[in-house]
Amino acid sequence: MTRLIVAAGGGGDAVAAAMLDATLYGDEDQAVILTYAWDRLLIDPVPGPRGAHDFTGLEQITPAVWAVPAEARPIAPAGSTLPRLAAELPHTFALIDPHYGAEGITRQLEELISHLEPTSVDLLDVGGDILARGDEPTLKSPLADALTLAACCQVNARIRLLVAGPGLDGELPPDDLRGMLGPLVHTFTAKDSERISSVLEWHPSEATGMLAATARGVRGTCEVRDAGLPVPLTDEGPTVHEADMDEALSRNQLARAITVTVNLDDVEAHSREICGYSEIDYERNKAAWLSEQRPVKLAPEAVLAQLDQFEAEAQSRGVTHTTFRHITEALNLNGGQRHDLRELLINSRTEQYDAPLWRITTSPE
Repeated sequence: MTRLIVAAGGGGDAVAAAMLDATLYGDEDQAVILTYAWDRLLIDPVPGPRGAHDFTGLEQITPAVWAVPAEARPIAPAGSTLPRLAAELPHTFALIDPHYGAEGITRQLEELISHLEPTSVDLLDVGGDILARGDEPTLKSPLADALTLAACCQVNARIRLLVAGPGLDGELPPDDLRGMLGPLVHTFTAKDSERISSVLEWHPSEATGMLAATARGVRGTCEVRDAGLPVPLTDEGPTVHEADMDEALSRNQLARAITVTVNLDDVEAHSREICGYSEIDYERNKAAWLSEQRPVKLAPEAVLAQLDQFEAEAQSRGVTHTTFRHITEALNLNGGQRHDLRELLINSRTEQYDAPLWRITTSPE
């Protein structure tokens, strides 16, 4: 038996898909996870998603679908977490290529479903921004989710839409999502999170990191991203709900608008029109800004002094946890220093490591 899980937004959704597969379906039959190669700039300094032409060593599954094995490599200067995921997890990671728009992804799905004849197809989104309209002020990254939703709705197969960790992506408030969520499918446990714990030691996904943390019982408020968004860590955090695919498409203005797109430029144009921006433009601007920044030396004493100040200010805001990505940006360090910073902090103040998050206070205020 083969199962197919589509990681709606790529990145951490693919890691969560691996946890979901093992939890719901067991270890005997590993799913094929169809996902984007679209990583944060700290991993991939090239803005936007990567396509098959950006890799060497891919393995062809169908004419339009390529798997990313452990031996694959992104072509410099691009970067990708997918080869390492393939090395550490037992799943097959197939590449969503958005450069041919929603029609191209639809073709990929149709070929893959015809080839695999999967016993189930799930579309998984961590956080729930796939349920957005497109004009919400808190929405930051709707493009990938809208593309996968638009494509999945055109495929002649039963696809189940699942939302894990409602609100954990910091894009839509949990209260707004609650009315759009259907039946509870599963609540992740600490045991479930163990399956991906080693991956979260290095993978930069904040939403999936918080999903695993809440599964382990972590509660409070976590500050994330470069903007320092506060995300509540509650009992809803580790839950997985089914959502209605047709209702999601009816609500998602961007997904409906890009249904017949055949290239990524058109998708971006619709995003600018409907959402007021393209997140790839944001990455372009940020990449240009980062290229002009001088590297800052990681001096342990100075870093820990800065951390003390950051934590005092965060605690005054009621923040109990944060991510290593947010600390890296808050301390004006570059993404390449995230690993060294993480090692410094864990070795210096082990008691504050609430894997995979960093604990600022002992308990919520």
